[in-house]
Amino acid sequence: MTDPFADIRPYRDAEVAAVLSRLLDNPEFLGALARYRLGRLASLMPALVRPLVRYRLAREVRGASDVRSIQIIIERYMTRMIEGATGGFSVSGLEQLNPVKPYLYMSNHRDIAMDPAFTNYALHRGGYETARIAIGDNLLTKPWVADLMRLNKSFIVRRSVNGPRELLAASKMLANYIQHSLLLEHSPVWIAQREGRAKDGIDRTEPVIIKMLSMSRDKSQHDFGEHIEGLGIVPVAVSYELDPCDAMKAKELFEKATTGCYEKAEQEDVASIAQGIAGHKGKVHVSFGTPLGSNLNTPDAVASEVDRQIINEYCLHPTNLYAYRRLHGDNALVATQFHVEEGDCSEAVFDARIAAMPEAHRPFALGIYANAVVSKLALAGSSSTPC
Repeated sequence: MTDPFADIRPYRDAEVAAVLSRLLDNPEFLGALARYRLGRLASLMPALVRPLVRYRLAREVRGASDVRSIQIIIERYMTRMIEGATGGFSVSGLEQLNPVKPYLYMSNHRDIAMDPAFTNYALHRGGYETARIAIGDNLLTKPWVADLMRLNKSFIVRRSVNGPRELLAASKMLANYIQHSLLLEHSPVWIAQREGRAKDGIDRTEPVIIKMLSMSRDKSQHDFGEHIEGLGIVPVAVSYELDPCDAMKAKELFEKATTGCYEKAEQEDVASIAQGIAGHKGKVHVSFGTPLGSNLNTPDAVASEVDRQIINEYCLHPTNLYAYRRLHGDNALVATQFHVEEGDCSEAVFDARIAAMPEAHRPFALGIYANAVVSKLALAGSSSTPC
């Protein structure tokens, strides 16, 4: 039988060996890996370095014959990254979820790679199945990048299609695949609440994401609310004490505010991914909300509930308060109403981090941190859940 999702779905166990062999024989991939691991030495002696990197990688993936074994290798890298590039990692809310139910985890979007990575690490550590990850094809600039992502349970979101008819077809295909994964293959899914990162620190769900998910509904069988409940949408808030890309985001926000546009440099997204992985993040917290019910009857209502849970569950760090005070002054409600996690970054270190940026960029950098507090204050009638 033909596979309607063959071009976008993650690789299956039977495909892992062939994809690994293809990667090991790809000089461009080996060169990129060499530059990541060895820096300037790889550029000076590429012909010498690439075979060494291939040998090391071949040893590392020896015996990896299925997706689970690939994820075990990735887990080792994640553990090392958490030890070296964070001040600690914590999770809340997972105990409220059924460990055998495949949920659709819809998270805020602050970092291209680390949001789903931390969500999956939390799931794995808690004994839950890891999720398949939605990733835009704009990030898959090379075939070997797509191979790497699809080995790690990623599926492709077609953003580069041209024309309304093609976009509609791609959106329907995506919605059908997500439903197929959840209901027929019983595999959980991770998707961001919006297209593109919330570079200003304002976490808001785009209703168009909900409209896309509704395209898989059988209108003769289920109304809108029943369909949403059947997908098992669980809002997830990923909070970082420090954003490794804050200076890059502040520069982009400043240029958009002053000129009305921003032109990305070539491979800028790749640089953001690398910085997000390697840069220090301070303390990181992942908070899982509660599944959405059938009482939400429009995309806007679903988006509002996802927003409410993400804002409520977002774990404040001292850096959020430092930035809020600098932009808005003291607010007694902030100190009394919201729990603030113990921080890893002192106020002096945070001040120096902001001061190192161009003066015109600093208000935008502060906003990245302060807007989590602004959002909580604006969430009328709610209280923050301690993390």
